[in-house]
Amino acid sequence: MNKHLKWWGRILGVLFGLVLTLVLGLYGLGQFRLNRAYTITPDLLELPEDRGSLLEGQRIFRYRGCEACHGEDLQGLVYLDNPAIGQVITPNLTAGTGGIGGERSDLDLVRAIRHGLDPDGKPLLFMPSTEFYYLSERDLAAVLAYIRTKQPADNLPAPSQLSPTGFIIMNLTREITFLPAELIPHDTLPPAPPEPGLSAEYGEYLALSCPVCHGLGLSGGEIPGFPPEWPAAGNLTTGSGSRISAWGEEGFVDILQEGEKHGRAIHPDYMPWTSYRYMTDLELRAVYAYLLSLEPRDFGQH
Repeated sequence: MNKHLKWWGRILGVLFGLVLTLVLGLYGLGQFRLNRAYTITPDLLELPEDRGSLLEGQRIFRYRGCEACHGEDLQGLVYLDNPAIGQVITPNLTAGTGGIGGERSDLDLVRAIRHGLDPDGKPLLFMPSTEFYYLSERDLAAVLAYIRTKQPADNLPAPSQLSPTGFIIMNLTREITFLPAELIPHDTLPPAPPEPGLSAEYGEYLALSCPVCHGLGLSGGEIPGFPPEWPAAGNLTTGSGSRISAWGEEGFVDILQEGEKHGRAIHPDYMPWTSYRYMTDLELRAVYAYLLSLEPRDFGQH
């Protein structure tokens, strides 16, 4: 009996050692990825000062979802708190107490927004720069000008951080983009943005944030990294399970501006129509044209 117990004890000890080695290895890999430094020197943008450009910068800041993440006063928020992954906490962008507005240069902000990097060139957690990399220089300059003119707000948010299991998950799944900087072609210029107009190409430019929740194929499904009680994202293609065609262009515009159509309401906590309501009718119609141009996919088919 003792021999059998010793034998099983050795097996369990070996298995425990292997698991511990794997966990430590994944943790170490996560730390390496977080501390990798990129050398990026963005082009300096000329920031507009006229009121029209500042108002446009505020509008873009809103419909691109920046206000939803950083707060109405740009003071920073706890955007997501998931014990399995960690906390997504946005910084205070103003020059108030606890803010980075007075510390970061315009180049620092461009590096963060377009490349997902901090001033030392290290990746920022969960900063959706894979979307903002494609912003036109005009749009980005207007956003920066708006940030610079925002009144100081006093708030000192903690930095985003991964939980112990988050370090493991980030190295085992591709479903959640922990470090968008790893996916950006930093050494190449972003493609020229399309001209504003009622076109699928312009709609695609405006819909850069949609894959975050709806998946790369925009067919919807469970949203990786979000609480399990959240509803699945809808199918934005015209495949099975989609309501896009049934809504029609007018219904699509209405539901993104008002959150409701034909008795169907969309909860703003799950679908940020309160951000998209700042888009113009033309912009939303262009997004609708883009969605209609997508290859039809069944719900959740990525």
